[in-house]
Amino acid sequence: MKRATLHRLLSAIAVLASLALASPSFAAPRKSLLDNDPEVVYINEHLDRTIHLMVAQPAAAYSSKNGGRKLGTFPANTKVELLAIGGENAYRVKGKTKNSTVSGWVSPKLLASKDKNFIANLKQLYKRQMTVKELIENQDVAIGMTLDEVKLSLGEPTKTEVKQTRKGSSGKWEYIITEEEKHYQTIRDPRTGRTYRQVTHITTEERERTTLEFEDDVVTSVTRKRDNGPGKVRIIPVPIVWGW
Repeated sequence: MKRATLHRLLSAIAVLASLALASPSFAAPRKSLLDNDPEVVYINEHLDRTIHLMVAQPAAAYSSKNGGRKLGTFPANTKVELLAIGGENAYRVKGKTKNSTVSGWVSPKLLASKDKNFIANLKQLYKRQMTVKELIENQDVAIGMTLDEVKLSLGEPTKTEVKQTRKGSSGKWEYIITEEEKHYQTIRDPRTGRTYRQVTHITTEERERTTLEFEDDVVTSVTRKRDNGPGKVRIIPVPIVWGW
């Protein structure tokens, strides 16, 4: 291939690459702003099942958890899917109104379930997940967290030990933080008589160790070993066992 032809080909590739980076169609998909509210717990992120509720009396659906634009009204006895919890006074649900399928925020007081404790359970779920979110943001752990939540907070463990029995699984994870430490010796220059420090070797020293014991993928104990003394261990509620 002639040099001029090669130059034109490389120029064309560069132009296409710059267009791809600039064009919205080639950009990485963005998460919807609707799902970015830090005070909202999204059900599909924490439960591997769908929760359905029943509309006890006509329920107006709004565009935000604080109200906003009215999207429609769910008639009484409408079956809706729970999508998110925005606190004690707002659930985001999906269901059919008179004219279309709507996803909007409604008052929990207008909903019902076969499980009479569903509001209390969902309040507990919301409170727990807000605590877990705080722990993950601070790269911390607590008794009652699941192993998946621990990974989101601390990453993959340094060491693992798992025991399988007929009753389930148990074991421990260890997170070890190390630092390289240089060791020196004092050397005297025989010609000048001056002294200086010389590195003799480098060792890897353990600075911090966090050991998590678990049963059936739920943390049951946390042990911390640090040079600056023991840390505080938090305890949060274990995941809810649903009754419906």
